[in-house]
Amino acid sequence: MKRLFFFSTLLLLVACGKQSQTEKAIEEVPLDDIHVERFDKAFFETPPAGLPALKRQYPDFFPPATPDSVWIAKMTHPQWRELYNEVQKRFPDFNKQTVEIEDLFRHIKYYYPKTPTPTVVTLINEMDYNTKVIYRDGLVLISLELYLGKDHKFYNYPEYLRQNFEPAQIMPDIAAAFAETKLPELTENTLLAQMIQAGKALYMKDLLLPNYSDAAKIGYTDAQIAFCKENEGVIWTSFVEQKLLYSTDGRLGNRFINPAPFSKFYLEVDNETPGRIGTWVGWQIVRAYMEQNEAVSLTQLLAMDANEIFTGSHYKPKLSND
Repeated sequence: MKRLFFFSTLLLLVACGKQSQTEKAIEEVPLDDIHVERFDKAFFETPPAGLPALKRQYPDFFPPATPDSVWIAKMTHPQWRELYNEVQKRFPDFNKQTVEIEDLFRHIKYYYPKTPTPTVVTLINEMDYNTKVIYRDGLVLISLELYLGKDHKFYNYPEYLRQNFEPAQIMPDIAAAFAETKLPELTENTLLAQMIQAGKALYMKDLLLPNYSDAAKIGYTDAQIAFCKENEGVIWTSFVEQKLLYSTDGRLGNRFINPAPFSKFYLEVDNETPGRIGTWVGWQIVRAYMEQNEAVSLTQLLAMDANEIFTGSHYKPKLSND
């Protein structure tokens, strides 16, 4: 038993040593200053008469087909003005987030050296939780109205969505938006393939946000993470016994991958099981694979077939009473 403890401790020290070396190398990655444009301020602090100049400054934000009357109505509407004031209370400046974005992109450039230093644009959009952050070609768009805190009075959303409307979720959301640009399209539609695809994206967060908790990376509460760890064996057994892994049933994504109040095994435990449990399990499979295949690069991992990762992971969590 003492020998096993010593061996486990040694492995942990070696892993921490490698991580420390990587982080030291990342600190040395050159990065231009992050340029942040507060379009939210520019828009709502511009009087209607200044709209033509604002449109010239930000042409991409004003579709030609939209008449000026629409923008002026938004600038002057009391509810939009109130929302703008709430955003400014929460984000009077963006200095803290800018430092965090710089750290994130230093990590990104370590793994993807050709990635340009982004221009960051903050804005107030249409409360669309599916597009909280958009990353494209060195441009990061952040909809600040969706990071006011989960209990904000403006949020009429279910708890499972609101819990990720916190300022601390901005960096995980940027990392997720970046990861989307690097993941190859799925060539198969089994549940296992979807799970591992989602797991790859979360493993990227392990590398890009090493100081963030698992809860922050996946958007769970600490209690939800604890539930997953305590019941991992039962969850895995349910996937296997119900023969779900290689099923191509189109409804499985909504049951186990996409945001939802809970996952749907159609068992009594469902109400306690967080939504996207398939995403969490896929993450554990990818982690298990990389722990046993340290020579595999991130680029190689992302290109791998789901079955190859699953087989090479030897993933088989034990039931808690084993």
